[in-house]
Amino acid sequence: SKSFGPNDLFAGLSLSIPPRAHIGLVGPNGVGKTTLVRILLGLEEATGGEVRRSRGLRMGYLPQEAALDSARTLWEECLTVFDGLRGQQVELRRLEAAMAGDPENEALLKSYGKLQNDFEREGGYTFETRIRQTLAGLGFAHEDLRRPVEQLSGGQRTRALLAKLLLSEPDLLVLDEPTNHLDIAAVEWLENYLREWKGGVLIVSHDRYFLDQVTEAIWEMTPALEEYRGNYSAYLRQREERYARRLEEYQAQVAFIEKEEDYIRRNIAGQNTRQAQGRRKRLERLLEEARLTPPLQARSLHLRLEPAARSGDLVLRTYGLSVGYADEPSGALFSVPDLTLTRGECAAIIGPNGAGKTTLLKTLLGQLPPLAGQLELGASLQIGYFAQAHEGLHSDQTLMEAIEAIAPHLRPGEVRDYLAKFMFTGDDAFKPVSALSGGERGRLALACLALQGANLLLLDEPTNHLDLAAQEALQSILAGFGGTILLVSHDRYLIDALATQVWEVLPDAGTLCL
Repeated sequence: SKSFGPNDLFAGLSLSIPPRAHIGLVGPNGVGKTTLVRILLGLEEATGGEVRRSRGLRMGYLPQEAALDSARTLWEECLTVFDGLRGQQVELRRLEAAMAGDPENEALLKSYGKLQNDFEREGGYTFETRIRQTLAGLGFAHEDLRRPVEQLSGGQRTRALLAKLLLSEPDLLVLDEPTNHLDIAAVEWLENYLREWKGGVLIVSHDRYFLDQVTEAIWEMTPALEEYRGNYSAYLRQREERYARRLEEYQAQVAFIEKEEDYIRRNIAGQNTRQAQGRRKRLERLLEEARLTPPLQARSLHLRLEPAARSGDLVLRTYGLSVGYADEPSGALFSVPDLTLTRGECAAIIGPNGAGKTTLLKTLLGQLPPLAGQLELGASLQIGYFAQAHEGLHSDQTLMEAIEAIAPHLRPGEVRDYLAKFMFTGDDAFKPVSALSGGERGRLALACLALQGANLLLLDEPTNHLDLAAQEALQSILAGFGGTILLVSHDRYLIDALATQVWEVLPDAGTLCL
């Protein structure tokens, strides 16, 4: 258990991690996932209970906001993982030099043979290749290897620490949001790497597709701990089945209690008084020892996105489009093949960070002129735009004021009821936008978007910072939307569920591929 003052963050958790387990840890933001992980690793003390670890257990940990600090180059820093092997390498060369001067020395030959076998068994002839493969897999270019770590960006330093952890091969690898600073190619490489991982893995992640590919069990913190077998998709099915079963058991018990109470009330003073007294004792024992509580479902978004008006069948068409900034010396970011988007479709735009996906959205919105070609928008379009950085929100406004600015016809009580659909309750309505977390800003931006009655949604990374429950709810909301969607996202789970077209930006080729 873990408490802060009089408040329990969580209590009474019992769990075990088998040697080769691949476990995903999920739950709402703030429920205590990172705190639990730190207690398991010995980085924080539990308020109650104990943690037992296997003797000699080697653990590796990637914190959510990790950054490697070092004056070494990236290559030199990764070499430190193999300091033991490099020491053996130096000793092998010393023995080779000694044997060259005394080739008949049996003791030297025996020492060299044993050390060479150990060196080969422990990967002495392959560790440099492993470093290159791991760094390349995590998205580092060849020229990055000679750069000092202190000159790398924050995201690159997080990836450098992840590379060191993978190369060190701990018995238990604990990763907190490992995909945050990886593009899709690097995430896919990491998925393949972890599937072959011989040790245990505990992963805290909001990336549903990643959890599907890597995990074999899911722990859900509520803040109690529920264990599910299988990957993330299996967990979703089992969770619904478990909830339905518990609800049925609870309703059956409520019906039984009502029936017993009715019998006792009718017979306690009549001819069947002894039976009624016996039933009352049994019922009191049941209520004291085995009364069920109603099963709880996680809070989530509750709304439907409804277009105010139907658009024409043709939503978007381009001819010979070229996207970029006229004042940039490099000119066009990429050319676009002729595109057609019709009502009811969802087109997903994917590609590496910095490729120009948001620039394409702004061009289609008319916020940026195309460098060449033509853009045709259909009839009766009402466009709603969800920006990745939530630029439409004003930091000095409260949540109430943000909603009233879009929907002045709503009364204060209606505004608060509306905010509650987006999990803003009580005094949350009077918080300034500047005090919101990333996930809360995302939910508020969605609340503003839903009031606009748009029939064409342009969504730029809509699941960023949302916890898993909010991601699932948003996916369900978008799946039921009656209009058209243009979606920029790294969320492969969302893309798989919604996209009817996928447009991939290929920056090296300077084009967009359908």
